[in-house]
Amino acid sequence: CCAMTKIDPAIRTEHRIEALSKPTAHYAEAVSYGGLYYVAGVLPLDRDGGLFGGDDITAQAEQVFRNIGVTLEHAGCRFADVLKMTVFLTSIGDRAKVDAVRRAVFGQTKPAATLVEITGLAVAGAKIEIEVTAALRG
Repeated sequence: CCAMTKIDPAIRTEHRIEALSKPTAHYAEAVSYGGLYYVAGVLPLDRDGGLFGGDDITAQAEQVFRNIGVTLEHAGCRFADVLKMTVFLTSIGDRAKVDAVRRAVFGQTKPAATLVEITGLAVAGAKIEIEVTAALRG
């Protein structure tokens, strides 16, 4: 069958994004490896870790994309560098509103994407979480 390739710890880097609230559990906010930048699920949190946007899915989505933008900038990436995105929504009915925000953020860029409806998220009141994988520049 297939030979397992071991990850080289010398080129695997865990990133802590100081401009964002601290992670809510034991995970890296992003990990870079092999030319890729993996961003963990991003919630609609403000700098202090509070839920942003109340019950408004559009405001929550805008905050998630702002947080993703900060995380991408940390590694010298832009939204145009995003290859794959997974969106988790607590209501599939919010899809159109989230898509409008996504179109504004990505412009002509269309990453591969998956949308999943889930029953809940780690932060009470959060309606959306998004994870992305981007290509590192240079």
